[in-house]
Amino acid sequence: MKRNLWLFMGSVVAAVLLFQLIYSHRITAGGGDDAMKQEGNKADMKEIYDAVQRKIVWLEAVKKSDEEWRKELTPMQFEVTRRQGTERAFSGEYYRNQRPGLYRCVACGTDLFESAVKYDSGSGWPSFWQPVSEKNVMLRADHRLLSERTEVVCARCGAHLGHVFDDGPDPTGKRFCINSAALAFTDEEALTEERHAVEVEQTAAVDTQQATFAAGCFWGIEVKFAAVEGVLTTAVGYMGGNTADPTYPQVCTGDTGHAEVVHLTYDPSRVSYEKLLEVFFDAHDPTTLNRQGPDIGSQYRSAVFFHNEAQRRSAETLKQQLQKSGRFKKPIVTEITPASSFYRAEEYHQRYLEKRGLQVCRPE
Repeated sequence: MKRNLWLFMGSVVAAVLLFQLIYSHRITAGGGDDAMKQEGNKADMKEIYDAVQRKIVWLEAVKKSDEEWRKELTPMQFEVTRRQGTERAFSGEYYRNQRPGLYRCVACGTDLFESAVKYDSGSGWPSFWQPVSEKNVMLRADHRLLSERTEVVCARCGAHLGHVFDDGPDPTGKRFCINSAALAFTDEEALTEERHAVEVEQTAAVDTQQATFAAGCFWGIEVKFAAVEGVLTTAVGYMGGNTADPTYPQVCTGDTGHAEVVHLTYDPSRVSYEKLLEVFFDAHDPTTLNRQGPDIGSQYRSAVFFHNEAQRRSAETLKQQLQKSGRFKKPIVTEITPASSFYRAEEYHQRYLEKRGLQVCRPE
């Protein structure tokens, strides 16, 4: 009996020593307590798409106690976001809201859904067919009812938002069914003021210039220019046509005369216009008339819209040099024409690929 007891105690001691050895090794291999703290700090940061700055930013995760949340939220907001509650159908503040703007997390302010993707599903709750970015929401299994559902939560603060279903409209086929109590709405006018303030801050004390290019689908070309050092802002939209304030569906008909363009603000002390022209010609095939790959139509034409005489001369010079170089086997059909009114495209199209963590277009 004593022998068995001693054997048991010896086994316990050995197990404890082994645990200490493994734990000590993990700390040493990771660089000690400092490394563990760094890992913890990294885990507390979230990669979030900022719809105002139109770029991915790192933000600290928002973690608060129930007591703190109760002080900041209304009883209904707390019940929905922190207790996974559901507001009564057809009762929410934003169910019938049709104003243009942006829906944010009521708890932490993270950008969640654009009004352009909101639709009436008839469910009784605000419905959207995609979030502003896949980075801004998390999806997880919800087993609270007899059948499994997919819960939607804020990626930054973990607030319960609602659920997503596979019965939505094209192009995603998704229906994000969201509680109004989980949302805070910023209308387009206030959003424009926020964006203007950001652009003013970015371009303050800098002698900026503008550039506009058309090179097929503006989703992909915007990614190319946004990555160029010295490019301060990018926006996609329409130029070169005869229809004022066109919509994307109108431009897609080819009847407006507009081309899909990316409009830049850049710092000429950091990047030259000639460099931007090089990026432009590298990013597409300038020899195909009114076409880029599978995209066909005059809205996909190749064009440089110059804003001053210097830009026109630079564009003409490089076009001639490329044609003589033999790099392209067919004639370059790029138009070089004066810039006209720029019509900003719907917010849904701005930084389209970046919001989805992509660098190039791919079939959905």
